[in-house]
Amino acid sequence: MQSLINTEIKPFKAEAFMNGKFEHITDEELKGKWSVVFFYPADFTFVCPTELGDLADNYETFKKLGVEIYAVSTDTHFTHKAWHDTSDTIGKIQYPMIGDPTGAITRNFGVMIEEAGLAERGTFVIDPQGKIQIIEINAGGVGRDALELLRKIKAAQYVAAHPGEVCPAKWKEGEATLAPSLDLVGKI
Repeated sequence: MQSLINTEIKPFKAEAFMNGKFEHITDEELKGKWSVVFFYPADFTFVCPTELGDLADNYETFKKLGVEIYAVSTDTHFTHKAWHDTSDTIGKIQYPMIGDPTGAITRNFGVMIEEAGLAERGTFVIDPQGKIQIIEINAGGVGRDALELLRKIKAAQYVAAHPGEVCPAKWKEGEATLAPSLDLVGKI
């Protein structure tokens, strides 16, 4: 499988449910800001609402970092609305829930489970130029953590703003970074 890191997202058009309305979303809306495209297998399931609820609980922190979240499944935007209207956990979501019933977006990001017609648990962080900077794909039974995603986004934003510096493992905002050089080889 070829890596999508540093590749530009492919064009797409889709319908989303957001804040009580249906919205038209395209790839162009992801450009000019940091974005998270958060794929999950299906509405009305088990691990998915815990992940989407975790993102909703931390949505304001994402927004303060200038990050928009786009949740995507192969369900329709109508199904997203029905789930939003019937689940307390999903009812608190304010970010767009994109319907991808044809699987086009899911395939563009390489996370389609073809035999099931569902998305893998894929997380993609996209920079303001529309290039993928972080990819995480989890097995179906392993939920993701919004706080860990926030840590990774802060690191990606720091590296983007500070050419020549990198963030070591477990780096948190305000901690020391590294400036790769010949002097550091074998010293870490």
